[in-house]
Amino acid sequence: MTSTPISIMEKGQDIQKDKKLSLEGAYHHDVSVTHQDEEAMSASQRALEIDRKRVLRKMDWHILPFVSILYLLSFLDRANIGNAKIAGMAHDLHLDGLKYNIIAAVFFIPYAFAEVPSNICLKLFRPSRWIPSIMIAWGLVMTLMCLCKSFEGLIAARVFLGLTEAGLFPGITFYLSLWYRRRDTAQRLAIFFSAATIAGAFGGLLAWGIEHMEGIGGLYGWQWIFCLEGIATIIFAAVSYFFMHDYPETATFLNEKERAIVVDMLTEDRHGLATEFSMTYVWQALKDRKVYIMVGIYTGLLIPVYAISLFTPTIVNELGFSAANAQLLTVPPFACGCVLTLALGILSDRKNLRGPFVMFGAAISIIGYIVLITQKSAGASYVGAILAATGVYPCVPVTLAWAGSNAGGDMRRGVALAMVIGMGNLGGICSSFIYLKPPRFFLGHGVILGCLVGVIVLCMFAMWDFNRHNKLNIARCEAEKIDESRTDEFKKLGNDSPLFRYTI
Repeated sequence: MTSTPISIMEKGQDIQKDKKLSLEGAYHHDVSVTHQDEEAMSASQRALEIDRKRVLRKMDWHILPFVSILYLLSFLDRANIGNAKIAGMAHDLHLDGLKYNIIAAVFFIPYAFAEVPSNICLKLFRPSRWIPSIMIAWGLVMTLMCLCKSFEGLIAARVFLGLTEAGLFPGITFYLSLWYRRRDTAQRLAIFFSAATIAGAFGGLLAWGIEHMEGIGGLYGWQWIFCLEGIATIIFAAVSYFFMHDYPETATFLNEKERAIVVDMLTEDRHGLATEFSMTYVWQALKDRKVYIMVGIYTGLLIPVYAISLFTPTIVNELGFSAANAQLLTVPPFACGCVLTLALGILSDRKNLRGPFVMFGAAISIIGYIVLITQKSAGASYVGAILAATGVYPCVPVTLAWAGSNAGGDMRRGVALAMVIGMGNLGGICSSFIYLKPPRFFLGHGVILGCLVGVIVLCMFAMWDFNRHNKLNIARCEAEKIDESRTDEFKKLGNDSPLFRYTI
């Protein structure tokens, strides 16, 4: 583990002390605050805010493009099975009946159960070592999938792909929470997650191009899809060892003053809650019923997300388009989803609200699935597919920002995020078995409609519950005169601390 440099921590503490002293001096009953004093304080606060925004932009440029490429490769590798299917894999390997559905589903079992241990490992080891290592592991699995020549071989490969890829998404989500305040995470997660929508769009284009390599080296076109995308992951993972930064306290692209500013922001945001590893915080997260509410919301979203990634090529193909055109026509749904993902992520942070934006996205997706169920024409159904993807994708990063911001303390947050992502990904098993009867897929669309309605109901309950807890905490603080000066008393309580405030 990387230790925090003392000088940086001292600078962060000095900034905190200076702010407290200035506030105490300004409001002490023996000191009269003049208009000039207020203007000076206001100017100082404005200058501090300008510095903070500058540092945030600098972190964005050094962190977000990098982690977005990591996730693009991850999502591309897990979802390319859908492109490979219509590129000839189903025919060449005789994947009749439910065989393709089983191949799609087995990925999610090890993927779900390995996520909590992986996030614990990320905290115990350096992110710049753990994340590239698991990338190389799944890149090797992905590359070797090109040698699979049977249903059983694909099953084994997908199991190992799920196991090795499990740590990336929860790991990066947790990693970003170690760099950014809770109020700043939604738009960063939206930028990060938009890589998934780009992967969906790019995957269709890439598959269309790679299909033309049919017969080269004695491999089918779908085998080249696995081979080339796996090699790309391995190459980028090797580079990641040298360019990935661990924590703000040790980031070489920040100078000493900038590191102190970041430490100060994070210290304020944590309300003095613990940052070290302890199994106590793991158990706190496991026993927190509010985490399971977020699991329910996330599962309801992941079922349509994975259905879209696994079956959009098939759905478009069944609308009457050729396989080659179907690959290309998968691009617009994901591209539209990317745009709205970024827009809602930014708005969610500006308003510091999560639930209403998740409900808004789910409502758009519901409209899309209603169109898919009720319309017979290919054009109208294609519009429905675009609406379905456009609405549901933005909900995912906002939900993760919501789950992360409502878990107090680094370790508790890491475990809570891994639980939400891990259990939610079990929804991928459901996604794999609901699209069975083409061309209208009534069962699949109907199940997803039910999931999205459930998401809206759970969001309404979560907003009410979090607001209730905030009111109770505020009342307790007022009754017992609890303020920030007593943070050490509640350091180990996580979001059970009376000083903690839930994001609605």
